[in-house]
Amino acid sequence: MSEPVKLSIIYYSATGTGYTIAREIEETAQKEGAEVRLRKVAELAPAEAIAANPAWQANVEATSDIAEALPDDVVWADAVVFGSPTRYGNVASQLKQFIDQLGPQWQQGLLADKVYSGFTSSATLHGGQESTLLALANTFYHFGGIIVPPGYTDASKFADGNPYGTSHVDAQGNSPVEEVTRTAAQVQARRVTRVAADLKAGRTAAA
Repeated sequence: MSEPVKLSIIYYSATGTGYTIAREIEETAQKEGAEVRLRKVAELAPAEAIAANPAWQANVEATSDIAEALPDDVVWADAVVFGSPTRYGNVASQLKQFIDQLGPQWQQGLLADKVYSGFTSSATLHGGQESTLLALANTFYHFGGIIVPPGYTDASKFADGNPYGTSHVDAQGNSPVEEVTRTAAQVQARRVTRVAADLKAGRTAAA
């Protein structure tokens, strides 16, 4: 009997959208038989900035039980899904700092040959979702990773319309994560888990 896929979901979320998507990916991957680590990256913003935004403060309190990501969470995994809101069309500094700390693991080749994928959210429809996911992919190339996007591999992808990864328009907190985004997250989770499982099985058979 083959070992389960080890999946790490490593994300940053200020007001909770990314957390909700991460949870959807976690639950779907577990249904696929994966062993999952859900990890948030460390918050860098000052306490006064967080307290000034009720939604931000509420999310910090609601996710206090989620462990913070460590480099080992990437090394341990067969597949890693990173999540970040857009920040000027790019990856949030909180997630970027975590990625930048992976230099020692990268130099040892411990980040290569894993499956990688990403998800994001933005305040507006054209708020940089695709550029943020593509920026994440730049990192995966340097890792020597195997990039697995959802693509248009499921009919539902023509509803959410983003082949690069799950994305959501938050509309400044006025648009909670709805069914179309949850479905997109499920499609991505299943695809990442199944591709990683196939790769793991092939390596086991070749050993």
